[in-house]
Amino acid sequence: MTKTLNKFIRILIYSDLALLSGIGFMAPVFAIFLTDNIKGGGVEVAGFAAAIYWIIKSIVIIPIGTYLDRKPSEKVDLWFIVGGNILVAASTFGYIFSSLPWHIYLFEAIYGLGVAMNVPGYTAIFTRHISSGKEATSWSVKTAIDGIGSGIAGALGGLVAASFGFAALFVGVGILTLISALLPLFILNELE
Repeated sequence: MTKTLNKFIRILIYSDLALLSGIGFMAPVFAIFLTDNIKGGGVEVAGFAAAIYWIIKSIVIIPIGTYLDRKPSEKVDLWFIVGGNILVAASTFGYIFSSLPWHIYLFEAIYGLGVAMNVPGYTAIFTRHISSGKEATSWSVKTAIDGIGSGIAGALGGLVAASFGFAALFVGVGILTLISALLPLFILNELE
């Protein structure tokens, strides 16, 4: 599917696949982790954790996008992708050491900041490097690959957590997320 797309788009798609697949591993079992492993954890903690992620991401994403629009170098956009994905990985590794709701809230805030850093830089580079006449195809391939990766990961996430435990799941997700942070570096020297 990606063979007809240029190198920039392929690398960005693979980076997002690693990131979203990692997140997909956690999504279906995260509330169970909170209930079983966090003192006082339950559906309320899951709700507040989700709210913290979305609110932090939503408050911070526009100022980051505005800042990146003022920077003439795409390399700055790329470093925000890398840094954001590293923050997402850090939050994932942080879940391993969490035992109280405030730990989860802290790591959800870090996770929200990481995604808010990733998205503006990612979409800016992706948009600028789509080959003319392949705009719809590029976005469609990206969305399809993200969906398939997240779907497969979601099915496997429960199996990994049941077979090996949540710590193993979070380590695997963290590693996938770090891979997503490294992949964009393959196009760093080709950016303006």
